[in-house]
Amino acid sequence: MGDGMRRRFVVTVVVALGLLAGTAASAENAWVRGAPLNLRSGPGTKYRILAATQPGDRLQVLKRGDGWTQVRTREGKEGWIAGGYLDPKAPPMVRLAELEAEAEKLRATLSSTTDEAARLRESNETLTGSDSGQREEIERLTKENYKLRAGTRSAEWLTGALILSMGMVLGAIGHSVSGRRRSQRLRL
Repeated sequence: MGDGMRRRFVVTVVVALGLLAGTAASAENAWVRGAPLNLRSGPGTKYRILAATQPGDRLQVLKRGDGWTQVRTREGKEGWIAGGYLDPKAPPMVRLAELEAEAEKLRATLSSTTDEAARLRESNETLTGSDSGQREEIERLTKENYKLRAGTRSAEWLTGALILSMGMVLGAIGHSVSGRRRSQRLRL
């Protein structure tokens, strides 16, 4: 990778991180507290009213400055609200609803996890039974294999003994026959 390519890569990464940081900062939320507030076209009471917000409304914070905060409503309207009437924390009713939703999600996760654990336990029992059955089968086959090898060896020993005996008999016969010829030759 050349120096030019490296510089482009570094610049691209820095720009991307800057954009991500800007997006994260602009994604800050605030909630209207107290009484209904007017959404104004500029930072001050001299600017015209664009809309009214209600207590508990969630607003996206775009910019803060001089006691006024630039916000965007859920409907996409942008304007300014006095910063002292915004709360960075959700109101109790909103938090309660969020916590109830999270609790329900956790209950569903617990239920599916419990079901999965029961299924895994059952599968484990099946595999354990299968494993012990396979171990018994391996033991049986090992014993059978040993017996077969032992039986083959005794047949090998028997064959070897028979060949040896036949060799001795044939050798004795051959020796006695060849011994007579020699003795006949010597007598001549």
